[in-house]
Amino acid sequence: MSEPSLSVRSLGVEFRTRDGVVKAVQDVSFDVHAGSALAILGESGSGKSVTAQTVMGLLDSPPGRVTGGEILFEGRDLLSVTKEERRRISGEGIAMVFQDSLSALNPVYTVGSQIAELLRVRRGMSRRDAWKHAVELMSRVRIPAAGERAKDYPHQFSGGMRQRVMIALAIALEPRVLIADEPTTALDVTVQAQIMQLLVQLQRETGMALVLITHDLGVVAEVADQVAVMYAGRMVEKGTVFELFERPAHPYTRGLLRSVPRPDRDEEALWAIPGAPPNLLDLPVGCSFRTRCDAAIGLCATARPELSPPAADLSRVSACHRREEVLHERA
Repeated sequence: MSEPSLSVRSLGVEFRTRDGVVKAVQDVSFDVHAGSALAILGESGSGKSVTAQTVMGLLDSPPGRVTGGEILFEGRDLLSVTKEERRRISGEGIAMVFQDSLSALNPVYTVGSQIAELLRVRRGMSRRDAWKHAVELMSRVRIPAAGERAKDYPHQFSGGMRQRVMIALAIALEPRVLIADEPTTALDVTVQAQIMQLLVQLQRETGMALVLITHDLGVVAEVADQVAVMYAGRMVEKGTVFELFERPAHPYTRGLLRSVPRPDRDEEALWAIPGAPPNLLDLPVGCSFRTRCDAAIGLCATARPELSPPAADLSRVSACHRREEVLHERA
């Protein structure tokens, strides 16, 4: 297989606060190749967005700081390059679609001028050419009457249309890697489907690698090739989307799948994972999921399980002492 477009190796991120050190990301590793889609899945507070912000160089420091690891973009470690090199790679090499489009867009400039400014500064285009290309980009992401809508301000767009503008901004410099941080949050179901279809179409047209940050299992099933599941700042399972949905090898992944309504089950109440995620200021010894896990054993309280493949299935990895047994239980 060719070299990954983006490779994250043993990444660690912490936040120093008055209450103590928050270990937001610990020993996170993943690869994503050109033309493929990786979904990073997990509930709120699992470390998904912090991982994405660190890759993009958007980590607020202080209080945040990278404690270790590498972020390799086409073989170059982004944690060791100069600020100027990092700036040049951002947008052209790696771009990001943010979760809150209204906050990410400048409210006092028209959306067309914001896209055009990016093209003028980074591509050296004339004002006329930049505006023309901005309108073309808005048409490409299926904004009706793009020539007229380019003159409108962010607040004049619906949530779904603002997210299309964000995607137009993100692809303006033709990045090789696109990170989408929960791009369908707060959108209705129909608009969610349209946004995800748009991202998939753009990925196929350009051959870029896609990293999708989400907690939506339906979106993962539709878009992803590979899935990495995060819990309490760590990766707990990685594999193909088919493997994880058909036979999860970690109790947390199994719990997430069980919590989704399914027409083939006659259940009166929706199942939920009991308890709450641990406090990242005071993580428990051993497995962080053990207090919520129905498969926990004594070893889980004393030794943290490492990511490794189940003996019966070497194509994926799971951080569970009972990975083989969990693999054979129905989600």
